[in-house]
Amino acid sequence: MHPFFKCLLFACWLGGCASLPPGSDYPKTPSVALTEPEATRVGQQFASAAHEHGTKAAYRIISVGVDGFLMRMEMINTAERTLDLQYYILHGDESGRLLTDALMQAAARGVRVRLLLDDGETVPGDEQVFALAGRANVEVRVFNPFAYRGHNQLIRATEYIFSHSRLDHRMHNKLFVADNSIALIGGRNIGDQYFQIDPQSQFADDDMFVGGPIVHELSGTFDEYWNSALAIPAQALRGITTHARQHKSHTDKVDKAGFDYRSKLDSGEPLAGILAGRQPLIWANARVVCDSPEKKRTADRPGIASLMYEPVANAVAQAQSELLVVSPYVVPSKDELHLLEDRRAHKVRIRILTNSLESAPELSAHSGYTHYRAELLNDGVELYEVRSRLGNSRGSGQSTKISRYGNYALHAKLYVFDRQRLFIGSMNLDQRSRRINTEVGLIIDSAELSQETAKRFDAMTLPENSYSVALPSAADQSPHLVWRTVENGTAVEYNREPARHPWQRVEVKILSLLPLDSEL
Repeated sequence: MHPFFKCLLFACWLGGCASLPPGSDYPKTPSVALTEPEATRVGQQFASAAHEHGTKAAYRIISVGVDGFLMRMEMINTAERTLDLQYYILHGDESGRLLTDALMQAAARGVRVRLLLDDGETVPGDEQVFALAGRANVEVRVFNPFAYRGHNQLIRATEYIFSHSRLDHRMHNKLFVADNSIALIGGRNIGDQYFQIDPQSQFADDDMFVGGPIVHELSGTFDEYWNSALAIPAQALRGITTHARQHKSHTDKVDKAGFDYRSKLDSGEPLAGILAGRQPLIWANARVVCDSPEKKRTADRPGIASLMYEPVANAVAQAQSELLVVSPYVVPSKDELHLLEDRRAHKVRIRILTNSLESAPELSAHSGYTHYRAELLNDGVELYEVRSRLGNSRGSGQSTKISRYGNYALHAKLYVFDRQRLFIGSMNLDQRSRRINTEVGLIIDSAELSQETAKRFDAMTLPENSYSVALPSAADQSPHLVWRTVENGTAVEYNREPARHPWQRVEVKILSLLPLDSEL
């Protein structure tokens, strides 16, 4: 039999069954977050500080990629009792292996580790994390896993097609909690790209450091996912290997990035600075917003499950003067388009920063975005598309040295409302986040954090860092959009969408003809 048909039959067998993922009948014990965080040093510190601030919690935004890595390492090293990690992606590259090794060391000193990972975009090498599974004090669970555990893309794609209704539902959440006392939440996955140390690809993103009582609510969302029917113990999945990993040095990445994070780790920053009071925290009220693990099944039945779209939409609807949006993908649903149209009708200035074609990580998502640009511009929305090679690195989250490689892309998900309130989380401005993926985030009532984020927005939308997308002038009869920027100090206007190479335009054009928007 031809190998293609063998693959097809095998994938049909894998995907032919069930609404529940493989391993659903494997025994697992429910568990919850640490019930007495005040018994830990960091828990006691934030419990004492919270008494002075009423219902507020402490926040600090972390925009520098390498600081996001350092913060995670220091949180692992500081934890005394528990570590809970929930991620869409945990790559087996240099940063992923270092974090996995740190988790092993934490477990060896008695810290309980719970690691919950999605299975939608695993690549060869990511299975290194399963070396943790079955160790003392460690549990690893996989959210809605594929049955096939190998890396043959044909088999994986075929299983996805035959089990589309189940496998299309992905856990896009990003959350890191130590001792149920401090947390990181935002858009960053774990990998060299997301910490901006890989010359081949850098994803600009943000974490919000959180300390205080609201962390208990974030832990509650983790517990809901951890104990859900879709969270499968790694040991239940055939083909998962837990053998020793091959370590490969990638010190050249660190050198090219211009960051020596090994020496930074020795200094204990940035967490040590926060705990010692050298790096100030902002105390504010906030609201946790989170989807239910069963979102895809209950999205059409309001009130059945917790869905985060409504509170975020309400915050948008309350904007009175200005709305800033940062999203790597812009494929708005009808609801979101109506919201933006309504705010423009009320004279709210709306500015959106997203990826350009040349910086786009996903051409399919960019093809969907092309359907909405002209409509958004006609409504008076201002569109900016970040360049893959920045004119300056201010506000970019990375060093000037690595910015010269020119492989920059947005991955952050941020809303700023009237420079008084801020949303940060995992939710993109796209239909997949709206309907299919599960997401988590915070809406924070803080003028200081909002203005800090707006300042970075202003830096990234400078003409040397982004394209300003506009409709053609009234005198110009061309139906095409224009892209304005500044290159080497000179204003430039493009009548054709800037791209890394002509094939990008061809591929996006082909993809734009397909009815993909609801999946993007």
